[in-house]
Amino acid sequence: MTQTPDTDTQLTTLSNGFRIVSEHMPGLKSAAVGIWVLAGGRHERIEQNGIAHFLEHMAFKGTEKRSTLAIAEAIEDVGGYINAYTSREVTAYYARILEPDVALAVDVIADILRNPIFDPNEIEVERGVILQEIGQALDTPDDVVFDWLQERAFADQPMGRTILGPADRVQGFARQDFYDFVGEHYRPETMILSAAGAVDHAALVAQAEALFGDMGQGRRAEAQPATFTCGEARVIKPLEQVHFAMALPGPGYRDPAIYTAQLHATALGGGMSSRLFQEIREKRGLCYSIFAQPGAYADTGMTTIYAGTSAGQIAELSDITLREIQRAAEDMSTHEVARARAQMKAGLLMGLESPSSRAERLARLVGIWDRVPPIDETIARIDAVTTGDVKDYAAALCEKGEVAMALYGPADAAPDLDAIRERLAA
Repeated sequence: MTQTPDTDTQLTTLSNGFRIVSEHMPGLKSAAVGIWVLAGGRHERIEQNGIAHFLEHMAFKGTEKRSTLAIAEAIEDVGGYINAYTSREVTAYYARILEPDVALAVDVIADILRNPIFDPNEIEVERGVILQEIGQALDTPDDVVFDWLQERAFADQPMGRTILGPADRVQGFARQDFYDFVGEHYRPETMILSAAGAVDHAALVAQAEALFGDMGQGRRAEAQPATFTCGEARVIKPLEQVHFAMALPGPGYRDPAIYTAQLHATALGGGMSSRLFQEIREKRGLCYSIFAQPGAYADTGMTTIYAGTSAGQIAELSDITLREIQRAAEDMSTHEVARARAQMKAGLLMGLESPSSRAERLARLVGIWDRVPPIDETIARIDAVTTGDVKDYAAALCEKGEVAMALYGPADAAPDLDAIRERLAA
């Protein structure tokens, strides 16, 4: 067992690689606790697409000692809340509870991860639920357009596949498929027990040793490296609006350039004072919603831009969007970068007021760095980015001319991908 103390957090690694990270928040009477598994959509083979998410659902459908109802009642009888989510790189199982019930929450989460029974009847019930979820997503234009954008940004790669998976795959999963995925990816070295709030680290470590210490280490299945590709998805449909989403390549979260990319995206479209919002919504009234946001993975990333507009205004909106991306390389001001920096730091620090946000942040950082960098270190990295760095980053994006795009609705008048790329690099 190895233990790394920090001024704010404690991190312990059991002999089998299972990690426990926690942060005690004085004055709180509640806590957030969960297990983050470093296995998500990008770890699936093509025939498995959607199983990480399906597995997340099945974890709550009964164990060797608790029924589906007993799992919910164990947490809700003490006033707590339990849930889970699946992303492309992580599946998380977490609870929000009062201080006396932290051990109970850890026990329940450990139980659903280690002792699921994958009852065939429950599989069929949950299969129906997930098919409904897929149908709902397909009926929500400003949801599905991001799935299409991801598919085109990382074409023919696990990173580009939807998290929910296609309906035909979901319809075919059998009980053994869940056991196989768990055996392949739910290893002690891929699991992080993270907690924040009214928690005691030593007690968490002792409980983790009892619940997970017997797990044997295995050979961790590595994800296929991701490569940004330039592609277009365009689905013409008589909707009220064209849903326009565009992606530009970005750095992974271990790349020092990640802070520059985040500042660039924030200045470009991160709020009401941003360039895109001011030029496209406030000055011209071309849309109700427009934003740019950065996203990062282990080995790649992208900045996503989204807007919804009318069929007659999509050409103008896309042209101004590209012009603003180009202008960022030419005249991004020190004031704009300072404002974006303030937004980033405020968002980071405000998030620390929530135990749930802290627990998630701790797990994410341990998964990336195997440590929790002090807040001051992160702030210093944000402060170190200059206006020149942001302008150079923007210029490199334009020079590369790499873009992925997805449109849904009456999008006939929108320029095609070749025109977008040519315009960006001009």
